[in-house]
Amino acid sequence: MLVVMVIGGIAIWAGVTFLFLHAARHRREAWPAEKAGALIAWGGVAFPTVVLLLLLGYAVWLMPAIRPWNPLAEKDGAIEVTGEQFWWRIRYPAVGDQPAFETANEIRLPVGRPATFSLKATDVIHSFWIPALGGKMDMIPGRTNYLTLTPTRTGSYRAPCAEFCGASHAYMAFSVIVMEEDDYNAWRRRLINGQASAADEGGQLLQRHGCVACHSLRGLQIAGQTAPDLTLIGARLSIGAGALANTPENIARFIRSPSSVKPGAKMPAFNMLPEDDIEEIARYLGGLK
Repeated sequence: MLVVMVIGGIAIWAGVTFLFLHAARHRREAWPAEKAGALIAWGGVAFPTVVLLLLLGYAVWLMPAIRPWNPLAEKDGAIEVTGEQFWWRIRYPAVGDQPAFETANEIRLPVGRPATFSLKATDVIHSFWIPALGGKMDMIPGRTNYLTLTPTRTGSYRAPCAEFCGASHAYMAFSVIVMEEDDYNAWRRRLINGQASAADEGGQLLQRHGCVACHSLRGLQIAGQTAPDLTLIGARLSIGAGALANTPENIARFIRSPSSVKPGAKMPAFNMLPEDDIEEIARYLGGLK
């Protein structure tokens, strides 16, 4: 699509530049009004209008939601993505005998298969955009928009929020990992089953210090609903919705003072906890893979 748009833009630029040079060159006699009017009408109005309409038609033709001969995936099977200040809640639908499950700040997709996203927002307008896959769609509170994308090659891609949403807008991004089908299915099974254990010291500390009042982590008895799901957080590429690389040191830093990493973050600082507890929680979460 980019190549077509560039070619169209060059054509308009070349046409307008030609008209300008043609009109500016020296002549012994003035042009008749009829000839000048025809030149303006055809070269300055008709030509760019036709080119722009062709580009618009091409862009509309590429939009899956408008092309009736390119059926969308069932909306019931859409991946639900909800923008919140300042992170992404992601819910995968049930598939066969596998139940639905929730994760955060990272989307994994099988290569070559169309993926439909159900896009929502809880607080302000956000914008869902995966530049490497194409497509951009606003996420508006009280409304659900749908977008279908088809990843064609494996790899890891960064996806920023494309609509200013507050103090940490620049630190609100998610990772997109496109995988082979078998690897994707294996990842789904791991995430559904989870690996957290309440018997581990880190799991006990999460419950003792009230982390599970907001966060959920499969394997623990209490599951919060107001903050990102932490299941297999150690396998994610980043923490804090792209704010920091995923290392135990950065997890500990985020626990101590989230607002120093993400201004406006709703998670309170836990720098009052014993340093050994913070480091143990960070080590525990970093090991959930």
